[in-house]
Amino acid sequence: MPRIDIIVPVFNEQEVLVLFYQRLKQVMEDSEVDWSLLFVNDGSTDQTQESIENLHTADGRVGYISLSRNFGKEYALTAGIDHAKGDALVVIDVDLQDPPELIPDMIAHWQSGYDVVYATRKERHGESFAKKATASLFYRLINMMSRIEIPKDTGDYRLLSKKAYTAVRELRESNRFMKGLFAWVGYSQKQILFDREPRAAGNSKWNFSTLWRFALDGITSFSYLPLRFATWIGSIVAVFAFIYGLVIIAKTLIFGSDVPGYPSLMVVVLFIGGVQLTALGIIGEYLGRMFQENKRRPLYLVDEYQPPE
Repeated sequence: MPRIDIIVPVFNEQEVLVLFYQRLKQVMEDSEVDWSLLFVNDGSTDQTQESIENLHTADGRVGYISLSRNFGKEYALTAGIDHAKGDALVVIDVDLQDPPELIPDMIAHWQSGYDVVYATRKERHGESFAKKATASLFYRLINMMSRIEIPKDTGDYRLLSKKAYTAVRELRESNRFMKGLFAWVGYSQKQILFDREPRAAGNSKWNFSTLWRFALDGITSFSYLPLRFATWIGSIVAVFAFIYGLVIIAKTLIFGSDVPGYPSLMVVVLFIGGVQLTALGIIGEYLGRMFQENKRRPLYLVDEYQPPE
């Protein structure tokens, strides 16, 4: 039978971890595949690691990677993919917002010839209007700015063939936006739709600041349009400043020197200064990411690894 590795990054998920395992086990035991479950503990500070070890003791199909600290979900996901050995792998979150019941459909599409099968959300139950709106805006914005088409309203929940996940392994950039990397490798891809449910237990680890950093990493990793935008704004301001300068010279030659105008002068100076600082900030974001890439540090460090049987 084909071997399916299920990769699950976790961080402080003790409330839902056992529920997830029980539900996943019920689904997978009804499928005609050989499967294993690999948890990646991303530096949890609660009882998550103990719960994983208990599951590993009770079921040899459960393995785990414990990272040396909290590196972030993108890096934990990378660690899981690096240690996969199956004919295909499935990436899924532990909070049960992504239903494990879709996995048999993913496997069926993979066996019919697709290399990537990704799950797209039709509805996002249990989330605020603001989060839904900002998520929708982000996906549409990044697709406007990037040459790579990243599926809208699609998280990390997907199946990748061995060919596809081996290709993802080759991408070792430090600033990781996994949804973009999954799309970048290409291959034949299939979409399936589902309604996303609220979390089964526990609290989301994402807040406004982490989502903002995540969005910024995604945009800067797959588009240099912000740099062009800064150039366009600078050029437009320079043209208007030149025209305004000609107007001032003409008025001075015709009507003489005019002392009033200090408020308008200050507005122009502050506006141009703001544009310059914005452009410098955009350049700084890209330079900071280049600096991080050039250091060539490991993407993650493993504290303990127990492979599934």
